[in-house]
This record gives sequence, structure tokens and C-alpha cells, in this order.
Amino acid sequence: MFHRSERLFLRPAFPEDCGAILAGIGEEAIVRNLARAPWPYRLEDARSFAALPQDSRLPHFLVTLPGAGVIGSAGIGEHEGQPELGYWIARAHWGRGYATEAAGAVLHVARMLGHRRVVAGHFVDNPASGKVLRKLGFVPTGRPGQRFSAARGRAVESVEYALDLVADMDPAPLAHAA
Repeated sequence: MFHRSERLFLRPAFPEDCGAILAGIGEEAIVRNLARAPWPYRLEDARSFAALPQDSRLPHFLVTLPGAGVIGSAGIGEHEGQPELGYWIARAHWGRGYATEAAGAVLHVARMLGHRRVVAGHFVDNPASGKVLRKLGFVPTGRPGQRFSAARGRAVESVEYALDLVADMDPAPLAHAA
């Protein structure tokens, strides 16, 4: 599965992307904000990520910027039986709206796949991710949370969010599709 947004191209990872994945995610400041990525992040971890099978209901993508190559990753995983949005952007590309754009593109794919609700979260010491989620329409669930961080090796306090994709659905694309 592939998807294009205004500035970005989202595509599956290929084995030859391992170096670019490692270059983008290989900083503790990035990995410590992710639940599943270990620290230190090694080439073997990038190979494992690139080799993950695609699930047609829960796709994950590399985020690429024309002229720059791989700048991050975004996709849908599963958390407690619900589709969960996740993403990271390489530090050199922070502050330009790429996380919001990539995550928004994944939400568009989630709607096309028929997902009705998506959850997401961030560690409390990563408020920038909360800002991205709120821009996309996610609302805090009010449920106190902790998520295990593989990079930190412990559970970390988190803020949990949800987005109702049905209520937020723009009927215009459906009208054009008819």
C-alpha cells in the first residue's frame, strides 16, 4: 500500500531502507518516545523493522520526502485490541509539520480501511506528540495510563487519546466516489 499527501510519500519499507531507517531513528531523543523501539537502536533493529510483514488492516509506512528520502515512519498498530496510530520523524525534519501530515495521511488510510475509531498516546515528557494528536482531532480519554518503553526499560506515564473516525468523516470524498 502506498499513499501520497501534500508533501510526503508513504510507502512500505524495503530491505535496502535499513541504513536510512537507522539514520533517521538512531537517536535516543527519538527512540525514548516510542513504546516498542529499543535503545540503542541497531542495524539489526532496522532490518527487523523493514522485514515486518504488512497487515492489510494495520499498515505501516516509511515517510519519505521527495529529494530527501526517508524522514520517518507512520502507521497503524494495535494496542489493547484497537487500531493505534504511531509515528516518528527524524530530528533533522522536526518542526515542519511532517509528523502531523504523515499521521493525517495514515488516518485517511484508516478511514478507507473502514476503521471507526483509532487510539494514540504519548509519554508525558513528550508534549510535542500531544500537540500533533490534538491538531488531528484526537481527544484525551481521561484514562490515566502507563506504557512500557523498550528504550527506557520501564513503564512510563502516558496520556491516552482517541479519535472517532466516523464522526470526523468528510462526506465529500464519498460523494465524488459515487
